[in-house]
Amino acid sequence: MSVNTDRYETAAARYFEAWNATEPEALKKAVAAAWTADGGYTDPLADVRGHEGIAAVITAVHEQFPGFVFRPLGMVDGHHDTARFGWELVSEAGGTPGGGSAPVAGFDVVILDEEGRIRQVLGFLDRVPEGA
Repeated sequence: MSVNTDRYETAAARYFEAWNATEPEALKKAVAAAWTADGGYTDPLADVRGHEGIAAVITAVHEQFPGFVFRPLGMVDGHHDTARFGWELVSEAGGTPGGGSAPVAGFDVVILDEEGRIRQVLGFLDRVPEGA
């Protein structure tokens, strides 16, 4: 664990704020606060650059999973300009329809700029629903 833990935790908090924003203006502001202008997001289902592309991916996830929010799993860890953390997608109503675990969970590695904004996200999906 790095001595710069606050830097990594702040970046992750901004990241989750963006992923949990559902109103277009709030999403636009949250993405701009979290990512650099040319920042990227790559996971097995998406590969985009720039604020508009990132906002479009987030919007698509909320359309596929209405009423769900992202929450961190475990601690944020980092060194140098790199941080990593786990997350899951859960129903805001508590639990998931029909019970059970979160339908989507994963692990992200983020590369930060000097100001702590995200230059790149490399996302890994550990659990996804069939057909997603």
